[in-house]
Amino acid sequence: MDQSTTPGQSPVEPAKARRRLSPDERRRMIVEGAVAFFSEVGLDGTTRELSCRLGVAQPLIYRYFGSKEELLEAVFQSVYIDRLDAAWHPALLDRSVPFETRLRNFYRNYTRAIFTYEWMRIFMFSGLAGADLNGRYLHQVETLYLKPLLAEARHAFPAADPQMEDVWSLHGGIIYLAIRKFIYRLPMPDDLGPLVEQMAQRFADSYREMMIQAEKQEPLRTPR
Repeated sequence: MDQSTTPGQSPVEPAKARRRLSPDERRRMIVEGAVAFFSEVGLDGTTRELSCRLGVAQPLIYRYFGSKEELLEAVFQSVYIDRLDAAWHPALLDRSVPFETRLRNFYRNYTRAIFTYEWMRIFMFSGLAGADLNGRYLHQVETLYLKPLLAEARHAFPAADPQMEDVWSLHGGIIYLAIRKFIYRLPMPDDLGPLVEQMAQRFADSYREMMIQAEKQEPLRTPR
């Protein structure tokens, strides 16, 4: 009789050896785990706690990241920067497409990329902790998207005199949709895209209405 079995029992299968991860795979695993970990506990979470969560020894984390700050930088890159699409900026500047269409498309694509549990919670935790991650990210967003958006709004609606504060109000209002969903845990649609597009369209419509009113108020020119 096979010594690995006893009457009434199934043969015991040998344990499968765990596949050894490459350095790149191991690093990616740590970053992905860190994203989930810090989104739950905040940036004050320790690498010791993270190592327990990942089921690895703490020194393994420091083999790939020299410090917790270096690990947080990798989290920042993964959560914030890697989600930005290089095609968004030139699309915003394409005047062959109506301004409101470009605006709706940009915010639909942008929010589809960032409206996640991990993104919103790490963004909030980072702000509360006073980390510079948020400031760096918002500076990049302003430079790549919001300032060009303002320039395009001024080109489309010159008499309405769009201001940077108007653009930030739109941006903040759209982000607040995700805050309600992922931070406040309020009932919200699974797909926030239609709400985002409505807000973007109302932004453009308000300028169009201002243009109409400005044209009505222009004094009639007397022919010479």
